[in-house]
Amino acid sequence: MKTIGSVNEALKAIGEELGVSRWFEVDQARIDQFAELTVDHQWIHVDVERAKSQSPFGATIAHGFLTLSLIPGLSKDNYRVENARMGLNYGLNKVRFLAPVIAGSRVRVRSEVVDAVKVGDDTVNLIVRHTVEIDGSVKPAAVADLIVRYVF
Repeated sequence: MKTIGSVNEALKAIGEELGVSRWFEVDQARIDQFAELTVDHQWIHVDVERAKSQSPFGATIAHGFLTLSLIPGLSKDNYRVENARMGLNYGLNKVRFLAPVIAGSRVRVRSEVVDAVKVGDDTVNLIVRHTVEIDGSVKPAAVADLIVRYVF
């Protein structure tokens, strides 16, 4: 696991793969909970029987935003930032949903520093590309560049 403890360490990490998380199952119960929280009950996510017969995937699939929401928790397996007084989500770049996460699939997150931009003596925008991989699939579920502003 990579540790970043300063603005300079963030700048030096550009181009480094930070790690790969553990596998995590995305089951139907989690998809249903996400549907409740986000008020997104589209049948491709929550209607198991209809999805079996009418979906091109033959099963329900996770919401794209559920897939994205797993990144912060799973990426904790890959790296940590120490000594920062705070970290703030600054935004996302280049978000793409490339393959569906079928209910019951396992996913993991691969993290790589694509850039770090110093915005003050003690502040850096760390840009990490997170690729959400699906067990048994060549194509990833999603790719997103997460920007977090750290103040050291």
